[in-house]
Amino acid sequence: MFPELYILRHGETVWNAEGRMQGELNSPLTSKGQAQAKRQGAILRACDLAGFAMLSSPQGRAIQTAGIALANIAHDIHTDDRLREIGVGDWSGKRRDDLPMGEGPDALIQQYEAAPGGEGLNALGVRVAAFLADLKGPTVIVTHGITSRVIRHQVAGDAAIVSTSIHGGQGCVYHLKDGVQKLLE
Repeated sequence: MFPELYILRHGETVWNAEGRMQGELNSPLTSKGQAQAKRQGAILRACDLAGFAMLSSPQGRAIQTAGIALANIAHDIHTDDRLREIGVGDWSGKRRDDLPMGEGPDALIQQYEAAPGGEGLNALGVRVAAFLADLKGPTVIVTHGITSRVIRHQVAGDAAIVSTSIHGGQGCVYHLKDGVQKLLE
């Protein structure tokens, strides 16, 4: 069983707005992204976070989101490299519309799998499993869309990803407890 988790995806970035693959690269939050992070902070302030660790991806957009969302909530925010976004290799910085797209409901996932020199979902899954195995207790996590999806899938199963955006939802918070996911908006 996994500890109780609150999972945030970083707010909208310039490259999100432009439809670009970011992966290991970074772009800053837009004003909309900053507002989304503030909204996540408001959601979290209504939660009892006593005893929760605060962990973030070390990538700039996640750190920027954590700084906004966890202001006046967290005493310490630590980073964990295993929370970084899936690597998209040669497709980093390229517009999604200019890249081959799969078909069907998993078209976007197929795009991440097809990225030349990319990390791939299996490798991301191994990285996330190691992260989850090392958790010592309840945790607030600030991460990325695909990484969030893989964490939520490993913790709460298929139901956690069926009705949610592939990218993990900007401006909301996922609460996972006892294998059940609840979307907080």
